[in-house]
Amino acid sequence: MSIIRASRLGFDYIKYNDESEDAEKVKAISDISFEIEKGDFIAVLGHNGSGKSTLAKHINALLVPTSGTMWIDGVNTAEEDELWKVRQKAGMVFQNPDNQIIGTVVDEDVAFGPENLGISTEDIWSRVDEALGKVGMLGFRDRSPNRLSGGQKQRVAIAGVVAMRPECIVLDEPTAMLDPNGRREVLEVIRELNKKEGVTVILITHYMEEVIFADRVFVMDSGEIALEGTPREIFSKVDELKKLRLTVPQVTELAHELRKAGVEIPEGILTIDELVDALCG
Repeated sequence: MSIIRASRLGFDYIKYNDESEDAEKVKAISDISFEIEKGDFIAVLGHNGSGKSTLAKHINALLVPTSGTMWIDGVNTAEEDELWKVRQKAGMVFQNPDNQIIGTVVDEDVAFGPENLGISTEDIWSRVDEALGKVGMLGFRDRSPNRLSGGQKQRVAIAGVVAMRPECIVLDEPTAMLDPNGRREVLEVIRELNKKEGVTVILITHYMEEVIFADRVFVMDSGEIALEGTPREIFSKVDELKKLRLTVPQVTELAHELRKAGVEIPEGILTIDELVDALCG
């Protein structure tokens, strides 16, 4: 059963010229349709300005379509009366955790979302314990967020969303400001939530290595879905991705160049182990 469905979705920004009052429509998303099933892990790739962040903001109704329709678990995001339902079903984690953390203590910050849902105090703290445990931050509950690393802050931000128990979490480039260790920590949390908890994950990223464990990948360009498929299918199209101004994982690039040099190995190799097996086999 699909939890997210878009039908001919379109969105226009209004751009004003600094030197005049004339308004210009800029098309950020153009006539895209897709469905995402419950429990899926979807990665969305695209160069800057491709429309991927605009798409992310439609999933929890931060933006509503200019044309077409977006449904979240059967709820139309453009229906103002249904906004609360949409936000309960789809949580969002942004690029900079400092923009999302509002508490002076970690557990108070994680409690903020459930408190706004109007649930009992006992249930709030039960959810806080559960959410912090899931992201590996239970031992930091009494810390000030200001004393945490970037990766730890992002895990707290994710815990704040998890504590509200949404069916879907949208992460808009959550590792863009993190070092390699922070990126690894956050990705491990995301994968655990998806595989063990069955949470639908939409990961917006420009790091190619982050998408190899996704179920499906959408590649956006000029507001449209230019490519769609499994990670292996997408990364088998190295030359096509380069035309879209995207890179591929380094091991995939190496395998592609070896194929061009005459080495008989398959396209779409995603990991070092796969490459070693292909060469040794």
